[in-house]
Amino acid sequence: MEKYYITTPIYYVNDKPHIGHAYTTILADTISRFRALIGEKPTFLTGLDEHGLKVQQAAEKNGKAPQDHCDLMAPAFIDLWKKLKINYSDFIRTTEHRHTKIVQKILKKVHESGDIYMDEYEGWYSISEERFITEKELNSGQFGQVKQIKEKNYFFRMSKYQTTLVDKIENDELLIQPKSRKNEVLGFLKNELSDLCISRPKSRLEWGIELPFDDNYVTYVWFDALINYISAIGAYSNDEQFSSLWPADVHLIGKDILTTHSVYWPTMLLSLGLPLPQRIFAHGWWLTDEQKMSKSLGNVVSPLMLIDDFGVDSVRYYLMSEMVLGMDATFSSESFEKKYNSDLANDFGNLVSRVSTLIKNNFDEKIPESSLAESDLSTNFQKIALKEQLDNLEIDRVINDIMTFIRSINVFMEQNEPWKLVKSDKGQAGNILYHCAESLRLAAVMLSPVMPSKTKDILDILGTNDVELVWGKLESGSKISISKPIFPRIS
Repeated sequence: MEKYYITTPIYYVNDKPHIGHAYTTILADTISRFRALIGEKPTFLTGLDEHGLKVQQAAEKNGKAPQDHCDLMAPAFIDLWKKLKINYSDFIRTTEHRHTKIVQKILKKVHESGDIYMDEYEGWYSISEERFITEKELNSGQFGQVKQIKEKNYFFRMSKYQTTLVDKIENDELLIQPKSRKNEVLGFLKNELSDLCISRPKSRLEWGIELPFDDNYVTYVWFDALINYISAIGAYSNDEQFSSLWPADVHLIGKDILTTHSVYWPTMLLSLGLPLPQRIFAHGWWLTDEQKMSKSLGNVVSPLMLIDDFGVDSVRYYLMSEMVLGMDATFSSESFEKKYNSDLANDFGNLVSRVSTLIKNNFDEKIPESSLAESDLSTNFQKIALKEQLDNLEIDRVINDIMTFIRSINVFMEQNEPWKLVKSDKGQAGNILYHCAESLRLAAVMLSPVMPSKTKDILDILGTNDVELVWGKLESGSKISISKPIFPRIS
């Protein structure tokens, strides 16, 4: 069975999760479930980034020790992921010993190789970004809370690997998508790459992983956080497990953390002599009124509120189908209701009710026999290029093709009119309804990575638990059940 290793960024615990966190995690979960559906063995990692200045400041603001603050915040993410039906393989927190010991091992290894050195640095430091910025960045006005700092620190020889990294990105050995993000990274790398400051003196920041070669310093939060992708799967602790999973098939990220993942992280791996991830995919932002959702703007939508109002599967469906990967998408309650009523209530939900009611009333609540091997519906099913689109991470297209297939069932019903046919040719009506029911089974299975709960309800109505994506697996004679509408309309 082929492996598939997918990761989300690990999320900062300085605040509660919002729709941006929810989107990335649902996306990773959906992709992971799809990979399992086509016969692969996915490993899906998510977690929390618990070190750094912002976490320390948030803890101080709440009158708590940093670790206590992290322990208090972590359940908000864990509980939300449970509510969102996130089926992760592993959840890592960077304060866990299994992570901190590997970060220190890596620091020691990179230091001993000569790729870490001490130097005095004077420059502009962005508190919000927790990094030194260039004069050009300073003049852009995009960085708040900036101050000038002069201090001795440890630096990673990132510049040493610039040429190698450019070659690997240009040749797609490190595939950065969409192409606009690849061009953005290559544009950044046209300038001389500076070495990366990877320490913070304890006099300024105490909350971090201590450098193994100098206990007066802690590790820069990004050097610590990025290592989670390999510490969680056994780097330098379980060689067999690590070699079976690494390199990652895809790091899913938001476009605002592109540089750290496409420049910092690959150069760290090059220094360690480890393979680079196969793909880094930077998705867009969710917008309201064309603005990025942010706490400072007061336009953050709570995914918990959406779930409570409309149900978790409906929210997952909207988020997965509405955003073209790589581009921004705009959220509004109006667009949500329109998509829900059109796709789910009308096209999918009504069809389930229609088919199951016809079978109940005319075939003793049992899936009818079928002597018809093929139909327009079986042909339509065969045309769905599931794996090809998944390999391209075209989740919105996958969903659109499945919904097109569902709409073709409605067309097939209208063309064949089994409610009339049953009076003159019950056998042929049974053929028609079997093909409709089997198509609904396959549609539910294909949409199960997006809507795991509602699609299970549909399979229950059809009296089956067969999730094989092969035509004809629905057993004739299986007893169906009728329930309340799967997707009641939003009025």
